[in-house]
Amino acid sequence: MIKLIASDLDETLLDTDGTLSAKNIQAIKEATAAGVYFVPNSGRGYESFEDNLQALGLAQQPGQYKISFNGAAILENAGDRVLATNAIPFAIAKGVFDAGRTFDQVSCHAYTLNQLYIYHQTPTDAAYMASRSVPFTRLNEPDLNFLASEPIMKVIFETPDVARQHELADFVMARYGDDVDVTFSSGRYIEFNRKGINKGRALLQLAELLQLDQSETMAVGDNFNDLSMIQAAGVGVAVANAVPAVAAAANLVTRATNDQAAMAEIIQEHVLPGYRHG
Repeated sequence: MIKLIASDLDETLLDTDGTLSAKNIQAIKEATAAGVYFVPNSGRGYESFEDNLQALGLAQQPGQYKISFNGAAILENAGDRVLATNAIPFAIAKGVFDAGRTFDQVSCHAYTLNQLYIYHQTPTDAAYMASRSVPFTRLNEPDLNFLASEPIMKVIFETPDVARQHELADFVMARYGDDVDVTFSSGRYIEFNRKGINKGRALLQLAELLQLDQSETMAVGDNFNDLSMIQAAGVGVAVANAVPAVAAAANLVTRATNDQAAMAEIIQEHVLPGYRHG
């Protein structure tokens, strides 16, 4: 039986406008009432989805968990207790940030455990962040030295220009590919994490902490930064709107898109029957 569901948020659990549907809320509450762990596994900082956890009845609950920054932080919901972090060494984070900011018309993000800093925010990034109510601090200068003593979880850049995304990724990886990994998300973000750190590794770390077998885990996603957890989980699920590479790697592909309550379909058809007949 599936005992842990790890789910991406944007374009997977949430509707395209950033809201959480009533059908998904109800299905997740049924699953957690049956004893299933529901774990957001997001590229975002954990504070930015506290409202989603509140809607699900999981906010600040002991024995419930969340994964943030593409696997760079694992936390217990109660008190936001940090169980594990995998930060990028400062010199590498600064180098990645400095390399990426040389590109025009690109938004530059640096995440610490509790703060998001943005330099040169683009209009498309501003609109997307506002739709998710993500708090951040604006940087007037492209200098990260003030963060030298702070663990940096990830560095990302935003542009909706796909060709430019890959140009920027190649430019950074040519210089720092031995130290970081790159993924893409939401059709706009180029994300850099510490080498070997990803959503899949974090999912397995948490499963081990909870003494769950890999076969008892499920991961649900839609984009390239979800690929590692879909491959790592006992059951990997892609929502109907997933990019082709993610759909091809999944064990299951939903009929429903994120805007059609794909998570409710997954839980009702592939998770709860094991509890009803177990």
